[in-house]
Amino acid sequence: MTATGSRRAGVGAAPDAALGQDGRMRWEIPDGLRWTERTPLGRAWLAELPDRLAECEAQWELTAVGPPFAYAFASLALPAELPDGTRAVLKLQYPDDDSVHEGTALAHWAGRGAIRLLAHDADRRALLVERCDPGVPLHTLALDEALDAAVGLLPRLAVPAGPPFTPLAEEAAGWAERMPANWRRTNRPYERRLLDAALGLLAELAPDQGEQVLVNQDLHAGNVLAADREPWLVIDPKPLVGEREFAVVPLVRGAELGHSPAAVRHRLDRLSTELGLDRARVRGWAIGQTLAWSVGGDEVFPGNIEAARWLLDET
Repeated sequence: MTATGSRRAGVGAAPDAALGQDGRMRWEIPDGLRWTERTPLGRAWLAELPDRLAECEAQWELTAVGPPFAYAFASLALPAELPDGTRAVLKLQYPDDDSVHEGTALAHWAGRGAIRLLAHDADRRALLVERCDPGVPLHTLALDEALDAAVGLLPRLAVPAGPPFTPLAEEAAGWAERMPANWRRTNRPYERRLLDAALGLLAELAPDQGEQVLVNQDLHAGNVLAADREPWLVIDPKPLVGEREFAVVPLVRGAELGHSPAAVRHRLDRLSTELGLDRARVRGWAIGQTLAWSVGGDEVFPGNIEAARWLLDET
């Protein structure tokens, strides 16, 4: 079977599906998940998905399992129903480090501002989660309407937390260690001054943080969906424990709400002011993490480089 995942569990049209000779559903992999075919680990993950899917269906007695959601990046996410008719999403994660504690974070939030975790099989990297209906992403709103929703949502997610979540300081140390090598390997895709500034900011910010709460390093406007239980719910968290100033970074840099110097700085200003955050620290974390996330493997993401540069060069 070839399979697809979704970064928007609960939104988007599913690809066409057909039954194979073994009676199992088979799908084409959307473009966003094609990268898994290029690595041994990715190919192994794809090969294991049919059995893992069948085991989860049996374990949780799922019915009405449909073809995967079309927006794919790092997981197989399919609509399903529980025996009592509850609409859910079955999510089989790609085995990366960032999502190891996704289920634990959802359990920690217990449905407050985030989708509910219905079941979790850590060994299979499988989650059964609440389905968002209608599932429209936050970025379909106008910029300031989306920021209004974010300002209401983010404080509810900032709950005290500790182990097993990775501390932001530890994660930042990893970014700082990898960034110079990534920069050289990808033929220096941005100016040295930007690298030096990001490394300096991470070194300055990491050891001097405020209260440690649960933060989500991938909380962009495509990972917040309209729902019937609450107006907006967070999906697909990549959790860390760190200060509140870090929590808004993905929304500041994210192109989903506009990719321009003015849009990035407007998000920085509004989120910092209305959430009572230290603007300089938000800006510093945004430069550091955005540049760290500008290279993935051998792929360079120019949009992240631009956002980091706009923040560094603001006047």
